[in-house]
Amino acid sequence: MFPPLPNDWSGFHPLVIHFPIALLFVAPLLVLFGLALKTGRQAYLISAAILMVLGTLGMFVAVSTGEAAGEIAEHTTTAGAMLERHEELAETTRTIFTVLTLLFGALLVVPLLIKRELRGPAFHAAYLVFLLVYCVGLSQLARTAHEGGMLVHQAGVRAVVASGPSSDGQPPPASSAARDHDDDDDD
Repeated sequence: MFPPLPNDWSGFHPLVIHFPIALLFVAPLLVLFGLALKTGRQAYLISAAILMVLGTLGMFVAVSTGEAAGEIAEHTTTAGAMLERHEELAETTRTIFTVLTLLFGALLVVPLLIKRELRGPAFHAAYLVFLLVYCVGLSQLARTAHEGGMLVHQAGVRAVVASGPSSDGQPPPASSAARDHDDDDDD
């Protein structure tokens, strides 16, 4: 049996967030391969561009689902400041990768439009400068992911994946920690 799917958009955040992170961290490796290898260079650079586009689009989905999850979490947790910081970091990260993806696209397309390829030192310098700036974006992405992890693992913010009665019509059982806590309150 498959695990339950989220009931609404907010529950998808933990399911979608890992894809843009992975894609955006792998993309610069393909750029490095494109710089290091003479054969297949263009294929590596185009593959990197595809990963950047997919990762950036994934960031838009992740921010959207995160905003929806944040609205629920604001009403159910005391982690408001952490949540706000994570949301701001996520929006900044989305903007950074949108710009980086457009810049990389320009590096690929402009030489084709002006019918003049970058070669030799100019080619390597342009892509190395891009990679240095991209590393700044990756550090921002890592910081954003770390803040999200802190929300989950320190503040206990969780997405609602499934709620309501189980397949047998009964409400889900309380966790043993919740039962133990309820027993302590009776004393």
